Parts: sequence; C-alpha cells; structure tokens
Amino acid sequence: MNKLQHDRLPRHLAIIMDGNGRWAQERMLRRIVGHRKGVETARMIVDECSRLGIAYLTLFAFSAENWLRPKTEVKALMALLKKYIKSETVRMMRDNVRFNVIGNRDDLPQDVNRVIDDSLKETSSNTGMVLTLALSYGARQEIVRAARLMAADIAAGRVVGDDDEAVFAGYLYTAEMPEPDFLVRTSGEMRISNFLLWQLAYTELYFAQVNWPDFDKYQLHKALNVYEARERRFGRTSGQLQNSN
Repeated sequence: MNKLQHDRLPRHLAIIMDGNGRWAQERMLRRIVGHRKGVETARMIVDECSRLGIAYLTLFAFSAENWLRPKTEVKALMALLKKYIKSETVRMMRDNVRFNVIGNRDDLPQDVNRVIDDSLKETSSNTGMVLTLALSYGARQEIVRAARLMAADIAAGRVVGDDDEAVFAGYLYTAEMPEPDFLVRTSGEMRISNFLLWQLAYTELYFAQVNWPDFDKYQLHKALNVYEARERRFGRTSGQLQNSN
C-alpha cells in the first residue's frame, strides 16, 4: 500500500456504513451488538480522517427507510445514537471538529433532537473537520423538498441567479458543503441506496468487501490509495487535464 499524498486526499469523504447486522449474525450475535461495534469503528474513522486533514466527513447513519425495521431495533438504534452523540461531543471539542446533521429531523425522537441541538451549538465555533451524520435521510425526499422550497420562492419572486443547478443546490440539506469527492460503501453491496443522489453526480465510488465493523485504518487507507490513483476528468480528456496543469 502506497503512502498517502495529503495534497491528493478527498476534500469531502462520504461513507455508507453498511453491514453491522450481518457482522453480528455471522458471529451468532444480536444485531445490536454489530451496531455497537459499528459505533467503535465510526469513532476510529472520524479520528483518523480528522488526523489526515480531510475537511468534510459525511456518514450515512440512519436512512429514511430504516424506520421500517423492527421497532425494537429502531429503539435500540436511537438510544445508541443518543449515547454516541453525547460522548463524541467531548471528542469533537478536543479535536476541533464541527458537528452537522442532514435529514428529516422531525421524525427523530425529541430526546435525540435535544442532544443533537446541544452538540451543534457546542461545536459551532470549531474550525476543523466538519462531521455530518445523515439521520432519517433519503435523497429522493431531499430533492422533492428542495424543489418545493424553490418553487415557492420562484412564485414569490425571491429566487436570484441564472445558474439553475447552483440555485437548486442551495435548497438541499448540503447547501453549505462541497459535493463529495469520494464515496465509500462497506459490506460488498454495490449501490448507493438513496444517499446524496444529486451530490454524487461526479463522485468517485469505492465498494469495500468488508462489513463496517471490520473497516479499520488499513481499509480506510487502502480506499484512499485507490482514490488518489484515479484521474478525475469531469467530462474532459486526460490531455486537457495535463495541459491545464
């Protein structure tokens, strides 16, 4: 594995943390044990990304579709989420990390939202990496929401700007973030599962063959090595890129 080149690292890394339940089932354990192990992995990945100087890290923590899971599992996940945010706020303050959340927070329990609000407020002045959790998040719902908001502003004469795509992007949850440069999904599944559909238009994709609890620093560096070896052309030719350098 090659040494990472810090000037070639993604500015924004997004991760679909998949495979917690399968990790547990393969070991004849309850699914919640896999989720707890997944929290440990998330903590380690956040620390390493912050150390590497990645500016934005977005973790797909709970999808809009996850509400369809058994109520007992959802309740356990919400309790785990609440505990994680509380404990990580201390670490985020230590490491100068700013916390952010995207998704439909109206669906989250009140006690979870209170903890989120406390963490958002406490870390708001931090100037290091931005850690975003996607909670009760669905990209199609996000796009529909943005379209409705934009349509209302158009009707009221409040929309300013000639670049329709840029104006529309301003209505997304991610309006103040750069689009992801690199998306990693664990567990070997090769799909993006209604995650950041608009934002991933030009994102490099990587599908790790390990479940999330086994995604360690080695796996992260392996993925980042792959990203650094890729040529991001954005529709141009290699020759054009070389001539512009």
